[in-house]
Amino acid sequence: MNKKSSGSGTVPTGRQTAVRVKTAKRRSVSSARWLERQLNDPYVAEAKKRGYRSRAAFKLLQLDEKFGFLKRGQRVVDLGAAPGGWAQVAVEKGAAKVIGIDLLEVEPVPGATIIQMDFLAPDAPDRLKELLGGEADIVMSDMAANTTGHPPTDHLRIMGLAEAAYAYAEEVLAPGGVFICKLFKGGAEKELSDALKRNFATVRNAKPAASRADSAESYIVAIGFRGGEQAADKA
Repeated sequence: MNKKSSGSGTVPTGRQTAVRVKTAKRRSVSSARWLERQLNDPYVAEAKKRGYRSRAAFKLLQLDEKFGFLKRGQRVVDLGAAPGGWAQVAVEKGAAKVIGIDLLEVEPVPGATIIQMDFLAPDAPDRLKELLGGEADIVMSDMAANTTGHPPTDHLRIMGLAEAAYAYAEEVLAPGGVFICKLFKGGAEKELSDALKRNFATVRNAKPAASRADSAESYIVAIGFRGGEQAADKA
């Protein structure tokens, strides 16, 4: 486990020399372009410098810088936790408990408990609740389905994950809690947004600077959970 540097802030510091990657026998043009983008991405370099698992850590840091939802002593659930950058940030910000889940194996994150399991499996929500041992202050989801290259299909697939994440959040969030979720633009997000606006005091959409400009991803941040429609129906 790399130790974090003393760097602070939510944007990369310093300058780096551009790297060019050529195609080779076993490397396609597309893979060469991907590798070149990674090698020249200032957030990738900054993540390595600070000991974060991935550049995605800066997305959460920038969302928190904008909305101020991460506080000491919180209980946090991290859906789609691999490779562990968001869990690292939550621990770094002083969370009392961080519970994560992902289909992929995640190298242990000190201060967090991360299980390898499909969040959509029938017993996954109960397993997370058992590990959490009470209500959550934050449920955050950076889950994304494998892309197909067909934007409408990819949009619907990630919306399915977002809706599943919110259904879980409704069950475990404490009053005043926070829900953060990755979305892909495409039109079907309005229904989720409307539900969040009914159940949270504040709902905002944001695209952090660390999210690549050519990516369709954005994040929805809902703050001030009121108890949810299910709770209202039971009242």
